[in-house]
Amino acid sequence: MATITDNNRKKGTTYTAQIRIRRKGKIVYTESETFDKKSFARAWAKKRESELAVPGALERVTHEGITLSRVLEWYRDDFDGRSKFGRSKLSTINFLIDHPNMQKLDALKLTSGQLVDHVKLRRGEGAGPATVNNDLIWLRNSFRAIRIGRDIPLNLQPIDDAGFLCRSEGLIAKAKERERRPDIDELNALLEYFSARKRGDIPMVDIVLFALFSGRRQDEITRIRWSDIDEGKRRVLVRDMKHPRLKIDTWVFLPDRAWEVLERHAEVGAEREGEVFPFNSKSISAAFTRACKVLGVDDLRFHDLRHEAASHMFELGWDIPKVSGVTGHRSWSSLQRYTHIHEHGAVDKYDEWPWLERRARDS
Repeated sequence: MATITDNNRKKGTTYTAQIRIRRKGKIVYTESETFDKKSFARAWAKKRESELAVPGALERVTHEGITLSRVLEWYRDDFDGRSKFGRSKLSTINFLIDHPNMQKLDALKLTSGQLVDHVKLRRGEGAGPATVNNDLIWLRNSFRAIRIGRDIPLNLQPIDDAGFLCRSEGLIAKAKERERRPDIDELNALLEYFSARKRGDIPMVDIVLFALFSGRRQDEITRIRWSDIDEGKRRVLVRDMKHPRLKIDTWVFLPDRAWEVLERHAEVGAEREGEVFPFNSKSISAAFTRACKVLGVDDLRFHDLRHEAASHMFELGWDIPKVSGVTGHRSWSSLQRYTHIHEHGAVDKYDEWPWLERRARDS
């Protein structure tokens, strides 16, 4: 119950209504207002107590002023390292934390209109529909996580409403499946470029060939240890392999050409202990990107080698179970888009490819 206090002053008496809310014997919230008439003070106190009795109302008041940046920071600090955010996810979240919109918008008073304005602003800044769609995805994830993990009554509806409208109007969209594959001339140019590098540099020729025929991502390649290789079954344990929601240690098979790269790599001086390719994943990506820029190879990423590997396996006539045993895909549906490739018969584009024989001679 609120308390009403009489304040006797020279100009007359005023009345202060004070509300105190206790939880487990402790005062967790207090609020007061002063009126010229006691009836006004009582009416305000009654109305305010009713408002604060609504589920979540007290939490909204006590957490007033939380910005979207703060929610995103909590999400990053509470869950990154536990669920192991991917590099692109972490980069997007850090970008949003520093974005002026996220720093000024109140998370507890957020409206769908404010988010629509944010989407329009981002598109005006040059961000694509898939990029801005990720803004809403990670913002929604952070709201849900903090609402549950920190018991703060964040409302997801404005995000859902803004997402619905922006998708309908074409402002945001899911990322298109990337179809870029390197052709033989581009691979020849890249391998020639890397072959001319000084000794002691990252062995990019071996790494590119291994990725091309194993389908391994660059960070997976740098985590493979010699002790993770099963020579009897020609397979390798890929630690923390990326799956849609988890990272799981996964055994995958190595096609003959990928296996030959490992054997040649060992023959030219790699010690059979520790990592097979003990290099920084980002350095590999940077070296590949730099080479593409120097050579004028447009819009090619290291990850496209994985796409090429899977595509080529289907070109050889392999079925989905066999390909997934190499790529590590747990869901065969993610490989179905490649299955049309071998409809016109098996083709081995790398048969008698000079770089396979040349690398064997160079070793």
